[in-house]
Amino acid sequence: MKSIISKHTCTKIMVLLLLFVSSMSMAQDKKKELEALRLRLQKEIRLINKLINKNTSKTKFIVDDVQSINHKIRVKRDLIKVMNQQTNLLTNQINTNIKKIGQLRSDLTKLKADYAAMIRKSYKSKSENSRLMFLLSSESFLQAYKRVQYMKQYTDYRKKQGEAIVVRTQELQELNTTYSAQKKEKEALIKENRNLQKELEGEKKMQSDMLAALRKDTSKYTAQVKKKQQQADEIDRQIDKIIRDAIASSNKKAGKTTSSKTFSLTPEAKAIGNNFAANKGKHIWPVAEGTKTRGYGKYRDVLNPNVTKNSNGVIIATNKGETVRAVYGGEVTYMFTTNEGVKCVVIRHGSYITTYFGLQSVSVKTGDKVSKKQTIGKMHTSKSTGKTELKFSVFKNTTRLNPETWLYRM
Repeated sequence: MKSIISKHTCTKIMVLLLLFVSSMSMAQDKKKELEALRLRLQKEIRLINKLINKNTSKTKFIVDDVQSINHKIRVKRDLIKVMNQQTNLLTNQINTNIKKIGQLRSDLTKLKADYAAMIRKSYKSKSENSRLMFLLSSESFLQAYKRVQYMKQYTDYRKKQGEAIVVRTQELQELNTTYSAQKKEKEALIKENRNLQKELEGEKKMQSDMLAALRKDTSKYTAQVKKKQQQADEIDRQIDKIIRDAIASSNKKAGKTTSSKTFSLTPEAKAIGNNFAANKGKHIWPVAEGTKTRGYGKYRDVLNPNVTKNSNGVIIATNKGETVRAVYGGEVTYMFTTNEGVKCVVIRHGSYITTYFGLQSVSVKTGDKVSKKQTIGKMHTSKSTGKTELKFSVFKNTTRLNPETWLYRM
């Protein structure tokens, strides 16, 4: 019965130990994940600041300034949220370490007390009877042998107790160092968070002032937005038509019906499409440095929050003259230029299409085979707003997809 209980207790201890190690590992993984996210958001804020500083003095449209400050506020809120999570995680780790330090100190006190008692007992034993007399007073050889074994075990035990004290002392010192580092890290996070909160309040005030200025001249604002929306809708219609025509042309060559809404695929095109789909969420951004200023889908109007609008792609703000690159290998299906001189490149990847609108110059031509990361052109900068923005879209046949789910960490 005793052996069964012993095994059961041992199993429980092993399970608890494994759970503890697992929770520690998860906490470390979470810490690394949050730190990586914090650094990424900080980098994005630096880029937003750089782009805003370059563009604000040139812009003629206050609407664009409001959208820029709104984007900056959103990213800063995300950063504050991440830093709060980091602070909470550190608080939990610090509390756990405080408990461990208390337990280690208690263990160390007990070990030292036991060790001191052994030393005193050993000293008294030596002063009263020598080891030799202790052995010679044995009544038999067997008793003498047992006494030798006892003295050996006692010496070994003293040695182990001494070693245990050294180990516990070292553990305590290391834990104290970790605890001190965690406290400093937490204090630094709290300080940075406070500074961010102050900056955020200032930016919210700026946002409020801009909105007040917009409300004083609603008709002018509405005209600006209407014009931009009409231009965006026209570009979307052009791209939709280009894709329908590309499908019809491809199917005609393959001897298939031209009324179909899907590409007739060769084995090679099918493989390209399958590989494109397999890399969902891993595709590179179409620019090396950029920040998403508008996501895919519905969004609220700047001045009228009750009014929702729709974005058929993602808008990426980037540097003036930034290189635009293909996110995956494929074939340049079409290119067009607006009346304002802004260019668009359409690339087919099997049954998938990616579009790149907002280029000043193009370095490919229709029919070219392009590889992943290959340069396809340079970015255009708007004279009226001073902004350098790329509209990036993803389709499967004629169906629009959310580019945010296809690009890496968007």
